[in-house]
Amino acid sequence: MESGSTATATARHTCLKLEIPSTDPLFVKGTWFTNHFDLSVTDGLHAWVCNATDEEVQERAAQWDQPVAEYIELAERYLGFQQPGSVYRFVDAGDDGKRLSWTFEKEGTKLEWRWKFQPSVDSRKITAGILDFLMDANIRLSEEVVRKSQSFEKLKVESEKCLEQSERFTNEKMEFESEIYAKFLGVLNSKKAKLRELRDQLTKQEIAGKASVDEEESTDKTESYHTGSDEEESEEEAAKNITNTSKDVPAGRGRGRGRKRATRK
Repeated sequence: MESGSTATATARHTCLKLEIPSTDPLFVKGTWFTNHFDLSVTDGLHAWVCNATDEEVQERAAQWDQPVAEYIELAERYLGFQQPGSVYRFVDAGDDGKRLSWTFEKEGTKLEWRWKFQPSVDSRKITAGILDFLMDANIRLSEEVVRKSQSFEKLKVESEKCLEQSERFTNEKMEFESEIYAKFLGVLNSKKAKLRELRDQLTKQEIAGKASVDEEESTDKTESYHTGSDEEESEEEAAKNITNTSKDVPAGRGRGRGRKRATRK
């Protein structure tokens, strides 16, 4: 039970709608395990099966110099999705059997893999199983689409809310910046006016200082001028006095000398 449940849990399932020219579409269902795989093909009326055992897969992988895991991975790639450029064929192989083949390139060489299918003992069961798988896959896909759509709608609503909130924040930010700028501008203008006032006061003080200095200088010059004139006047008066005195003295002396001379005679 444990090994079977583990094998089922690790199995991968694919279903390919294979379109081959000149034939009706085929549905190829694959169940992929670690060392082997099971394939079933139906055209809607008949069905064929291929159960590749561990030994067969290992032998095929050895023929192509590949590890088993790589061989299975490559087979799943070409039978899980129709690869463009690959040539698919589903032809008679005798004894009501069919041979499924597909081509691929490896290192510049075109290769072809073939697997033989046996007619199913119960084509209706195989066909119904493939249809059930497709229906379940379609339901799962539809549910996934619904979930994705709901998630998209939620994301859309959230994005609209985020956009609205972002716009509101932007408007609030602009209003805040405008208010702050207006206040800053008012403070700046007030500071400028105060600076102009202080500058004008300094200018007036400088002008007043220069005026007082000029006045003091002019006053000093005037006093010096008047002082020199007074000194000159006093010197002139002194000279006049000396002159007058000198004039008076000789006159007296001459008179005395004249008198003496007159007496001697």
